[in-house]
Amino acid sequence: MQLNPAEISELIKSRIQGLSSEADIRNQGTVVSVTDGIVRVHGLSDVMQGEMLEFPATAAGVATFGLALNLERDSVGAVILGEYEHISEGDTVKCTGRILEVPVGSLLSLGMESLQLFLPARVPSNVDWGLNSAGTLAGAGAAWTLERFGFLDRWSRFRANWFAPDAQGSLVLLALWPIALLFPAPVPMGLGQVLERAEDALALMLQETPWLDWLPVREVELQPLLPVYEVLCVSLGQLLPCLLAFSLIRHLHQKAVAWLILTVCGLLFTALSAALTYGPAHAWGWLNEPVQLALAIAAVAAWPMMWRTEKTLQVLALVGLVLQLTLLNNASANAYFSLTLQNWEQGQFIRFHGLIQWLGWLWPFALLVYLMRCLSAARPTKMQA
Repeated sequence: MQLNPAEISELIKSRIQGLSSEADIRNQGTVVSVTDGIVRVHGLSDVMQGEMLEFPATAAGVATFGLALNLERDSVGAVILGEYEHISEGDTVKCTGRILEVPVGSLLSLGMESLQLFLPARVPSNVDWGLNSAGTLAGAGAAWTLERFGFLDRWSRFRANWFAPDAQGSLVLLALWPIALLFPAPVPMGLGQVLERAEDALALMLQETPWLDWLPVREVELQPLLPVYEVLCVSLGQLLPCLLAFSLIRHLHQKAVAWLILTVCGLLFTALSAALTYGPAHAWGWLNEPVQLALAIAAVAAWPMMWRTEKTLQVLALVGLVLQLTLLNNASANAYFSLTLQNWEQGQFIRFHGLIQWLGWLWPFALLVYLMRCLSAARPTKMQA
């Protein structure tokens, strides 16, 4: 029997058309790592933020699900909801098309209000429960809207085009930085000046205890910053978030946009802090000639940094952060500022129940830990590669 090329071509086409593939690679992925219930999956191109993922069942046949949280260009980070010991590298993961829907906010609020029955001088409130439930419903509606109209997909594409992989830590710190600036600081942009307050709080805590004598006593009282050091601290305070942003942004023009956004945010949020602390008439009173000089120095120093590598930027940010914290915590705040801060903490001004206070104190130290972690992360050598 002899077949001509046309017949062979038709035979191949018929065989191909007869094939049916039930697995869609865009809805399936492969586990590449498992660490304490956190898995990284390769594939799952069509997965949505917050979508339920189906993992291999346990030995007893119990279904295992996970929640997609971190969407990156070539992988997905997910957390396992339940047992994860049976999951290993190479296992197949499938999309379910379902977003996790649990009335957590309402149930949590109900539980907190119920607990107040057992607390002294506390009364549960149905109004508070209703408002919290309404807030949960509004948040769920916003999440549905973002997913329904593709905003989450646009954000995933935007993040993949702008930021390097594993940039979530830097993005969180950058998002919290403007909020931390709302806490009034003796030096504009000078977050993290906590040593003097920490010493006073510790001494108050140890009063009437034998450990108070063990508390080291400073031989020389703290003095206000010299003008040159104040200019340096303001410059570093504006430059540090720029260095952090440059270390995770991919392209030069994107870094220029990030610099502009961070500069505007620094100015506006510091002005808002001054308005909330001293009154609207003094919103721009902090922007004197030394501060203007410091901001100009920060701008001039930021532009050459756009061409530096990620590790170089992280090293420079770490050095600048240590220098700024050293200068700030070896200086005292003036008496006028201390009185204003006391009024602020007593609730005479907007304080958001202390959240901004803790952000203003701890943001530089969180950045310090993050930079040290990034710089100390093990990098594979040529032999390991």
